[in-house]
Amino acid sequence: MKPDLFEAPDYYHLDDLLSEEHKLVRNAARAWVKREVSPIIEEYAQRAEFPMQIINGLAEIGAFGPYIPVEYGGAGLDQISYGLIMQEIERGDSGVRSTASVQSSLVMYPIWKYGTEAQRKKYLPKLASGEWMGCFGLTEPDHGSNPGGMVTNFKDMGAHYVLNGAKMWISNAPFAQVAVVWAKDETGKIHGLLVERGMEGFSTPETHNKWSLRASATGELIFDNVKIPKENLLPNKSGLGAPLGCLDSARYGIAWGAIGAAMDCYDTALRYSKERMQFGKPIGQFQLQQKKLAEMITEITKAQLLTWRLGVLRNENKATSAQISMAKRNNVDMAINIAREARQILGGMGITGEYSIMRHSMNLESVITYEGTHDIHLLITGLDITGLNAFK
Repeated sequence: MKPDLFEAPDYYHLDDLLSEEHKLVRNAARAWVKREVSPIIEEYAQRAEFPMQIINGLAEIGAFGPYIPVEYGGAGLDQISYGLIMQEIERGDSGVRSTASVQSSLVMYPIWKYGTEAQRKKYLPKLASGEWMGCFGLTEPDHGSNPGGMVTNFKDMGAHYVLNGAKMWISNAPFAQVAVVWAKDETGKIHGLLVERGMEGFSTPETHNKWSLRASATGELIFDNVKIPKENLLPNKSGLGAPLGCLDSARYGIAWGAIGAAMDCYDTALRYSKERMQFGKPIGQFQLQQKKLAEMITEITKAQLLTWRLGVLRNENKATSAQISMAKRNNVDMAINIAREARQILGGMGITGEYSIMRHSMNLESVITYEGTHDIHLLITGLDITGLNAFK
């Protein structure tokens, strides 16, 4: 088991822009990842298994709903703190960050924003502590980039609703106690429903044979005439804008998280370039390797500045969906390119589990697709700057 020697790059001294609380939160998450995630994650990724024993630790560092108010069990932190936690967790592994991201932005966020006070008090403290885990059901087998085409539906039966349909590619599904499920009512309007494990007709088969996010549990949500109590409807927002509002929060977290993966690849490649000797000198002394490393730190620095500014805008409630979309697309694209370049610096060693790079590279192939593909985010920016809708 190799020690975690990671040193975070900060070429433009962005720490000067962070508050003391920001740095304390980040450093606590960084120390926890070094202690609890790095020593085990390669083994769990090889086994394609999520390390359930880290759930309590994720809760302790505030990874579950960090911006949720303290009265509901959250940490009451700001958006930059949330981003920094996601950055540090994804530095460890994208799959672990996905678990925390889903819990925070796709489960706790809609309950907090769209739910009743009774729903907040029932679910949020359990989710914040990790006693309960949650998942988010939007994507369907035939509707990914077009979620509005969903066919999952529910009918009003008087005393309760009856839910039918299926969701696919759902992080946390195999072990979640509660699912926030988006479905159409009899008029075709989209609503959120809280579906609990154990409800008759509700099953969560696990998805196997993944080459990406192997240390994350992925599954389906199957609804076969599931009776849903009426008090489990999220009443305070409906329509497609409701789940998209959750995705804004999650995409923001991804924009930060991808920097963590990129930083880990860069740090690994930089250290290796100083140690690996060829032709009588360290490979870091060769021009082409310096070109790769210089471009990596440049792109990481640009992404750090982009997300910090976005975090400020989020704190001021000024960030737009299109701005969040730009950061998600740019930063994941940046990270996947850095992973590929870092793998080349390590040569054959870059494909082994002795280093984290190939695992990051495989994970990022999912991150660049989920919660809005690379191309869809480009079209969101295109719509925003031209006012012309390419989706129609």
